[in-house]
Amino acid sequence: MLLSGGLDSTTALALAKEQGFTPYALSFDYGQRNAVELTAARRVARELAVENHITSTIDLRVFGGSALTDDIEVPKGASLDEGGGNEFSVDYVPARNTIFLSFALAYAEVTGATDIFTGVNAGDYSGSPDHRPEYLDAYEAMANLGTKTGVSGGRRIRLHSPLIHMSDADIIRTGMRLDIDYALTISCYDPDPEGRACGACGACRPRLKGFADVGVADPAPYVAETP
Repeated sequence: MLLSGGLDSTTALALAKEQGFTPYALSFDYGQRNAVELTAARRVARELAVENHITSTIDLRVFGGSALTDDIEVPKGASLDEGGGNEFSVDYVPARNTIFLSFALAYAEVTGATDIFTGVNAGDYSGSPDHRPEYLDAYEAMANLGTKTGVSGGRRIRLHSPLIHMSDADIIRTGMRLDIDYALTISCYDPDPEGRACGACGACRPRLKGFADVGVADPAPYVAETP
């Protein structure tokens, strides 16, 4: 389970457990601006009682090119309708999901797992090309061509994205049904040193809208009062 400590990956983890899987969680310290998400990931891993939780350190700051890994200001207050097509925000981290999935694939081979879960969803398509359903299908096919498990293990590796067609509101409703404590999570790209979300970035705004659409308050801490 790729676990960032955010709303999406936490919900995907709870769904995996509901389906009877024994989760091994994998998080990344990749030099991200929002490194407080790692604290959230540890909280979530404990709360949901994963079998094991590993944090891998890889420094994507050597490449930069993103507001999360470079000296670039995180965009705030943009319309939720902006972006899409081939226009990507500066908070897009180049090839991040591909890198993370490759590490997950290695971890799966070592643990003997054949199921990899990720929390990508419909809201991610325009901002991250490696979150698209066709990309995930292609990655699964590659995984079965490029691993010992897939080639000679007699078992097929499966890539699960249970939130792929869900809106943020749908994800939150699912999490509420599963009794997830979303106060444990953080989705913000630019939190303050105390781990409080900014409420205005490209991760906070859709999250807040999702909670508003459901008609409940987001229990996560924010720097200022949010609508």
